[in-house]
Amino acid sequence: MDSSGVAAITGTTSPKKLKARRHFWKMITPYMLIAPVVIYYALFWLRPVVTLVVDSFTVADGGGFTLHNFALVFQDPTFWPAVQNTTLIVIFSVTLEFFLALGLALLINQKFPGSGAFLFIAMIPMALPAMAVGAMWQTGLTAHGWLNSFLFYLGFLEEGQKIYYLTGTEARNLFLIIFIDAWTVIPSVMIILLAGLQNIQKEMKEAGKVFGGTSWTVLKKITLPLLKSTIQTAVILRLIAAIQIWLIIVLLFGFNRLPVLVERIVYYSDEVSGLNDSYQMAASYTSIVTLIVSVAAVVFLKISGAFGKQPEGK
Repeated sequence: MDSSGVAAITGTTSPKKLKARRHFWKMITPYMLIAPVVIYYALFWLRPVVTLVVDSFTVADGGGFTLHNFALVFQDPTFWPAVQNTTLIVIFSVTLEFFLALGLALLINQKFPGSGAFLFIAMIPMALPAMAVGAMWQTGLTAHGWLNSFLFYLGFLEEGQKIYYLTGTEARNLFLIIFIDAWTVIPSVMIILLAGLQNIQKEMKEAGKVFGGTSWTVLKKITLPLLKSTIQTAVILRLIAAIQIWLIIVLLFGFNRLPVLVERIVYYSDEVSGLNDSYQMAASYTSIVTLIVSVAAVVFLKISGAFGKQPEGK
């Protein structure tokens, strides 16, 4: 009598069925773990976005398909300045934040005396809500704000001398936004990279130095390749967040002065919501931002080689 017959008589499960059952649960467990997050995003993020995208192709009175809403967006005099400003913020902000965060993560990973306190101080901006960050810099960058007072007490400004931070050119205002955004976001990027660095075995870097590699060679040939997946995660998250910058801009400069894409969505959905085409304009801007975010993420993953990876064991 074979094992299946014995199992039927004794009421036990055969080893083959046990193996198949274990394999089944091993396969579905990751999907069960991420299911709550997927359901949450589907209900509270994906559904509203899909609704707005559909509405952006719908006639204002609930009629049929139309591209008129996008024609209105392209005719908006602030559309192309918003695209340009968003692009500049994304390029310079993401680049600056990545390299500074990587440098800080490498420094803290050395675990020098006081590195724990340094890490705690560096993480403070990450703990502040976006509204608190905006209010803090708004009160600091005015002519009578705390920043001018601080510079006066340090001796950099004469009595009565003021620096007018918020009255500069558009390029200067963009630089200011990039600086504030970097101050706020670098800690979160640094934490992601630091977690990746701490997962790299110390023996691998030591072996590189034993075989004659300099610190730069070990970083370039060993550390960064092993950190590639972590870098991909950090850059994608930062890329998406940079495209969505708007609150700090509105708090410092108001609407229209330094337009960006998401600021346009808020402007048409809240600030001038009573206009005839406001909702359609906001929906169309939402579709454009969704497309840009999706394309940017896919292009970055393609360039970084993420699509070419084979699962382990294949």
